[in-house]
Amino acid sequence: MFLETKKLYQYIFLLIITSMVIFNGGNNNFYIQFNFIIVSIFFLIIIRQKNYLANVKNLTLKNKIPFIFYSLFLGFLIFQTIPLPIEWLNFFSTEKYEILDKLEFKGNFHSISLSPIGSYFSLLNYLTLFLYLIIFKTLFYRKKSILKFYYFLSFVGAFAASVAIYFYLIGNPDFWIIKNTNKAAATGFFINRTVFSCFLILCFFSGIEYLKNIDNYRKEEVNNFFNKIYIRIFILLITIGIITSFSRLGNFLFISLIILYILKELLDNSKKNRFFLTTLILIVLFDVLILGVYFGSEKLIQRYSFLQSEINSYSLSAPEANISDQFNIYRGSLAKFAFSEFKKFIFFGYGAGSFENLFKVNFINLSTNYASHAHSDLIEFVGEFGLVGFTLVTLSIMSYYTNKKNFLFKNFTLLYLLIFILFFDFSFHIPIIQILFVLLFSINLEKSDNFK
Repeated sequence: MFLETKKLYQYIFLLIITSMVIFNGGNNNFYIQFNFIIVSIFFLIIIRQKNYLANVKNLTLKNKIPFIFYSLFLGFLIFQTIPLPIEWLNFFSTEKYEILDKLEFKGNFHSISLSPIGSYFSLLNYLTLFLYLIIFKTLFYRKKSILKFYYFLSFVGAFAASVAIYFYLIGNPDFWIIKNTNKAAATGFFINRTVFSCFLILCFFSGIEYLKNIDNYRKEEVNNFFNKIYIRIFILLITIGIITSFSRLGNFLFISLIILYILKELLDNSKKNRFFLTTLILIVLFDVLILGVYFGSEKLIQRYSFLQSEINSYSLSAPEANISDQFNIYRGSLAKFAFSEFKKFIFFGYGAGSFENLFKVNFINLSTNYASHAHSDLIEFVGEFGLVGFTLVTLSIMSYYTNKKNFLFKNFTLLYLLIFILFFDFSFHIPIIQILFVLLFSINLEKSDNFK
């Protein structure tokens, strides 16, 4: 009975993630609120059973310090959102106080956040992220269930890629919830092609991890052979999806991820993983063949010139707060602008989810210049949270990884992907990307319970 209930809960959890993928990665305020309600109810249902409640308590006790820091971080987000006496605001956020003064604000209370509504939904999102992690660690703590999760992500990635490829081939028409703003790239359920490619990268990563570990933990399974064939088909579809997204960041991360795994296998020089290494090399050859023959050699050149292009964009002149709104906004310029604004809100930030309002305050004519993100997650997070909030969330992460057993090659690879996304894109502000990174980072097959 317990095993049947556990399977049911696992499938519900995976279904919730699937729905988020279908609805643009959960990247809208309505879905963030809906997701919070569904996940909260699901969490309360789970902990009604004593064994799951015991697992949650045990997880909390083992990770007491990270949970304390993250709870303080959530408390800080609440502090950013709630109305404060205007005199206090002059102390906590001088820049916000001056903005209100210029607008001749007559009220007695206002929040630190430039967008209290945006900060409220961000708070819900980060609280939901916390619940996702607890539920995941409660339901997926055995090796078999972890491999099931890897398999699921590979399947969902292949499904999303197949939909995107199909719509790309027929000209990307709008259909129901699929709104294709970019007709020249495959995006499928996602609006932004780079977010879509980053999602597929994580699904590809899951497929690779499944292939790497399946023989170590499921040696007695007869259907291993067929599962590996299915995973290779999923990986093939995901590969085509990443290629046809034409995202420079996504394609760069894709090829560099494979190179990292190939180097790892060559250094290990293990005969057991020769077949896995061959698979990786075939993926590279297929990838180069598709790009070089079907889409043209210039696509290959664009991929490998990604870093040069991004670094060059950071060398362009940045728009300052008082600059003419006719200035051509480049990604690097947006990041510079975000950093210059961070220095004005250095300690307590301008509020989670408030960059769009920050931009509107500084650029009057939005018909020529508009941005909802800084195109550099790291700079945007520091600006949103300030040094206080950013320190709290950083300590919560660092305190978890003080355990040396958490420093795996898998996590090193994820960290490599995350660093590039944090510096050169805004994809880590998208709920599905945040959730998948957190869940994948939390997986440790070596420390998991037995396979059964």
